[in-house]
Amino acid sequence: MKRQKRDRLDRAFSKGFQAGIGGRSKENCPYANLDSKSQWLGGWREGIEDRQNGLLVK
Repeated sequence: MKRQKRDRLDRAFSKGFQAGIGGRSKENCPYANLDSKSQWLGGWREGIEDRQNGLLVK
């Protein structure tokens, strides 16, 4: 069970990162669950930061 939860949270983080890299708004977070939403927003912040630092390859 713990592995499934971790995988779900990893997936939320990854989706948030992709949203951040893509320049989407954090208001587009699809999660209502607090843990998943927190992971998504963490990924989103990292994605935005990487995008601003020029790590995005077009």
